Amino acid sequence: MQKVASMDWDKVRIFLAVARSGQLLAAARNLGLNHATVGRQLTALEEELRVKLIERHVNGCSLTLAGEAMLATAEKVESEFLQFESGLSGAIRGVVRIGAPDGLGNYFLATRLAELSMKHSDLLIQLLPLPRSFSLSRREADLVITLDRPAQGNLIIQKLTDYTLSLYASEEYLERSPPIRHVDDLAQHLFITFVDDAMYTPSLDYGRELASGMPHRFECGSVVGQMEAVKASRGVAILHDYAAKDVPSLRRVLPDLRFVRSYWLTSHPDTHRSHRVTEVRRHIAEAIGLARESFCPWGIPDRLAA
Repeated sequence: MQKVASMDWDKVRIFLAVARSGQLLAAARNLGLNHATVGRQLTALEEELRVKLIERHVNGCSLTLAGEAMLATAEKVESEFLQFESGLSGAIRGVVRIGAPDGLGNYFLATRLAELSMKHSDLLIQLLPLPRSFSLSRREADLVITLDRPAQGNLIIQKLTDYTLSLYASEEYLERSPPIRHVDDLAQHLFITFVDDAMYTPSLDYGRELASGMPHRFECGSVVGQMEAVKASRGVAILHDYAAKDVPSLRRVLPDLRFVRSYWLTSHPDTHRSHRVTEVRRHIAEAIGLARESFCPWGIPDRLAA
C-alpha cells in the first residue's frame, strides 16, 4: 500500500480506469484523455513496478494475477484519498458501483439513485440491474443486493426488506382467455417465467409448482422482459407486486397465491467505511425504508407459497 501511495497517482488512476472498464478506449473516454496517453502511462507503470499488470487483447484487456493484487491495493488507497477529500468538504466524490437484481434495479433503484446523483456532481453512481450475481471480493461492485443472505465471507450485511410477488395478467388477456378461478385453470394459459438453467439463485425458483401444471411456457431470463410480455397480453406471470401494482392494465390473478422473498444489502469491509459507499448505502436503505409498504402491498400471507 505504501508502494502504491509513493507512485505517481495519475498512473495508478489510469490503471484503475482500465481495470474497471476492461478497455483502453473506454478508460480514455472516462478520464478525458487520449487513447495513446492511457496506453503509455499504463506501460510506464508496469515498467516502474517491473511486472505485467494488464494483458491487452484485440477486444479488450484483462488483469494478470499481479494486476488483480494491484487493483485491490489501489482501490484501498483510492478509497482513503476520497474519504479524506470528502471529509474536508462534506461532498461525496468518486465512483460507486451497485449490483442489483433487475427487478429492484429497474423498477425502484434507478430513479432513486439518479436523484442522488443529481445532488452530487462529483459522485458517479453505476447501477447494474442485471439477472446475475456479483462478486464483492473481485470488486465487480461496491454494493451488492441479493435475494439470499450471504452465508460466507467477511462481509457487511443488512436486510433491506421483504417483498411479495403475485400472479398477473393483463385485463385484455383475461377478457379474451379462459377464466382463471382455480390453480388448475392455469393449465390452459401461457406461463411466462424464468429460464430454468439460467437462474443464478434458487430464490428465483418460485414458479416451479405452477410450471408443473402449465405445459405451455415462454421462458425469459429478465424480469423486465417478463413484465413486457404480460403487459402485451401474451400470458400470465409471477411479478413483483411493487412493480406491477401500479401498472393500470395489469390485474392480479388468484390473489390468495403470493410468494415472499427478501432483499439483502452487502458491502466489503475494505470499501464499506469509505464516505461515498457509506452515503450511497444509507440512501438505498432509507429509500427502501420509506417505501416498505409498497414492497408488501397486501401484507405477508400466513401460509406462504414456495
